[in-house]
Amino acid sequence: MKEITITFNNGTTKSFKENTSVEVISEYYQQFMKNPILGARLNNEIITMNSLVKKDCKIDFIDICDAYGYRMYQGALKFIFEVAVKEVFKKAEVRFLHSVPKGIMTEIEHNTNIVKDDLTKIKEKMAEIISNNLKIEKYNVLKKDAINFYRKINMPEKAFNIHNTNNKVVDFYKLKNIYNYYYTEMPFSTKNINKFDLIYLGKNRIVLVYPSARTSGLVPEYVHYDNIIDNFSENQKWLEIMEVEYLPELNSIISCNKIKELIKSNELRFNDQISKVAKEIVGDNKIKIVLISGPSSSGKTTTNNRLSSYLNSMGYKTIPISVDDYYKDKEEFERENVKNREVLESIDTNMLNEDLNDLLNGKEIHLPSYDFLSDKKTRRIESVKMDEKTILLVEGLHCLNDELTKDIDNDCKYKIYLSPFIPLEIDRHNYVSTVDLRLLRRIIRDNRTRATTVSETIEMWQTVREGEEKYIFPYIHQANKVINTSYVFEVGVLKVYVEPLLYSVGLDSPYYEEARRLINFLQGFYSISSEYISKDSILREFIGEGE
Repeated sequence: MKEITITFNNGTTKSFKENTSVEVISEYYQQFMKNPILGARLNNEIITMNSLVKKDCKIDFIDICDAYGYRMYQGALKFIFEVAVKEVFKKAEVRFLHSVPKGIMTEIEHNTNIVKDDLTKIKEKMAEIISNNLKIEKYNVLKKDAINFYRKINMPEKAFNIHNTNNKVVDFYKLKNIYNYYYTEMPFSTKNINKFDLIYLGKNRIVLVYPSARTSGLVPEYVHYDNIIDNFSENQKWLEIMEVEYLPELNSIISCNKIKELIKSNELRFNDQISKVAKEIVGDNKIKIVLISGPSSSGKTTTNNRLSSYLNSMGYKTIPISVDDYYKDKEEFERENVKNREVLESIDTNMLNEDLNDLLNGKEIHLPSYDFLSDKKTRRIESVKMDEKTILLVEGLHCLNDELTKDIDNDCKYKIYLSPFIPLEIDRHNYVSTVDLRLLRRIIRDNRTRATTVSETIEMWQTVREGEEKYIFPYIHQANKVINTSYVFEVGVLKVYVEPLLYSVGLDSPYYEEARRLINFLQGFYSISSEYISKDSILREFIGEGE
């Protein structure tokens, strides 16, 4: 039989017989991978593991440290959890509500309250499914048949979402006797989805914890953030009031030409958050420094400006300070062997603390400005000075970390964590990911302001996420207030701008599949014109044409 040559991720080659399956080839290459293989790319396109290779080619095997591999692991683990729950509790339903740091918030809908012993049963059932190496079978189902299937089992939101896709067929996956779909390809079988944990929060809510590239493929320790979960819960209650439980309800509002009212209500809700924060700040005479942090594309600029406006309206003056202006000069950077600009050591914290203390003591000072071309900071010509009714608004990556402002009395500080916690569920098993939302925002902004391609943005996204995991998320619990900077309708607005950019990613890009995943995700959202978006909206940070 004719032989073919396969080139692998690491550049090595090996010969196999023609029509060898990708699964067999993966068994050979597994020895060179740190984590279990989840899938494979042929010419940058995901292929199934039972595909037969007929000619010389390059195959890239992917694991959980790959962005797409991470999605596959997450999707498979959700599926295994759903099957396990339905086998342990007859007539139970599972909802995947939203992401939390290092996990997914789930809810089991059942006529009895789940207890910790039940959690052990679910874990054991999941372990059994995984150890049995069950196949996750893929089916191409006609759109009409898929719609009828979900109508029959009383999941109308799923039927409606499929109705809105442009595809003639829908990818279904089967595990044991359960069928479902997710917005990602699935691994070939359950055998490599063997790292997870379940954390019971009470009231039939469980956090599904799993590894990622940032945890080196290991299950991370779960850290509970009440302030984030409470924020999601508050926004979900608001959506219930607005009668927008799932994506189809939002699309119905758009199609009935009522979206302007929802946009206005959502903007008022955001303003109400800022108003309450401003009142808290001025209500405590000790607070003089507001420290604001949040991950990339969380809307820090607009939130800062809006908070400043509210404080101004209450008779207070604000002085904006960017921590980036306190970067160490290039010479000092090199002398101290600082690795990158994301670490706290890249900031001249001594200078920052001296300036803050001088301002608090009533001194007039010249704030610095960092020039990234010369890699130096210089003092500005104009001076600033505080009085009794002045608030310093300090924004930066490390603002939640007390080491940044180590010489400042904690009573003077008020910390704010920003993130777009969009509470919208696409259906009971798929939600709008906070990470995906921020990525869409960043793709649009980077392309508009820096002419950055989609592939370039996705390529640096993992590094951005690593910085957030290290320097922001561990300090969220120290925040006095968590502000949600998302809008329930915003994906429809972003879609207009980002969809053409995603289609520009060709097969020659290693990020082709990630771009296609986002395109498929966007299909179910009705487009919304930006003419309805106010000039001072957070979305203007990304789509442009703001004030």
